Amino acid sequence: MPVGRPRDEEPDAAPLAPRARLFPALGAVYRAQLSRARVARIPLLFVATFQSIGIMVLMRGVVDGGSEARAVVAGSAVLVVAFVALNLLAQYFGQLRASGGLDHYATLPVPPAAVVLGAAGAYASFTVPGTLVTAVAGSLLFGLPLGHLWILAAVVPLSGAALSGLGAALGLLAPRQELATLLGQLGMSAALLLGVLPAERLPGPIGWARDLLPSTYGVEALARTFDTHPDWTAVCLDLAVCGAVGVVSLAVATRAYRRAAVR
Repeated sequence: MPVGRPRDEEPDAAPLAPRARLFPALGAVYRAQLSRARVARIPLLFVATFQSIGIMVLMRGVVDGGSEARAVVAGSAVLVVAFVALNLLAQYFGQLRASGGLDHYATLPVPPAAVVLGAAGAYASFTVPGTLVTAVAGSLLFGLPLGHLWILAAVVPLSGAALSGLGAALGLLAPRQELATLLGQLGMSAALLLGVLPAERLPGPIGWARDLLPSTYGVEALARTFDTHPDWTAVCLDLAVCGAVGVVSLAVATRAYRRAAVR
């Protein structure tokens, strides 16, 4: 008979799989979230686009042109980003936390930053068609030039990063799913009221609140490009502020994810 292994000699434990690197994991999460968004969020994107175009049609009755028209069109276009990247992402992470879905991600060898950045990037990318349709429709409605709409290639990702990070942080920090939904709705309402209405028509204290909203700088950057001779220095400065806020908000969301995942 073969001699058995002594009890005090346990077999060596199998080594754990190496932790996935950030960028491959980020790409995998991004593709998975984008595929999910295409299936589940297309009706909501249609609603966001229709809502923004409807707002511009209503404002056409009180705004004739000039800087006010530029503000309305730019604010309505960025509102599509706020609806999806801020509102829906806050609801998504709130639901994920409430349902225990974070436990699934916590068992995967995926860096927390990849989960947050992948989801935020997918939701921001999902807004591109609606934002472009809204900007083109608004430009035609108010007689604004279409030549500089290429700036949306910078406005959408930078505004999307700032608003996605804010939405993810709200969803992950909210103690209850209902509160995450409420905060997402309030954030989108703030983007609507403070982004679409011309800045010169807002009272002083509300104007200060507008300066604190991340989407404001995306709105300003897009609105400036409707000028005959845009001030590109100011446009780049607004986009830089958007990018800086995006880095900070995504970092806060990543920290909030780590905190929620270990509970």
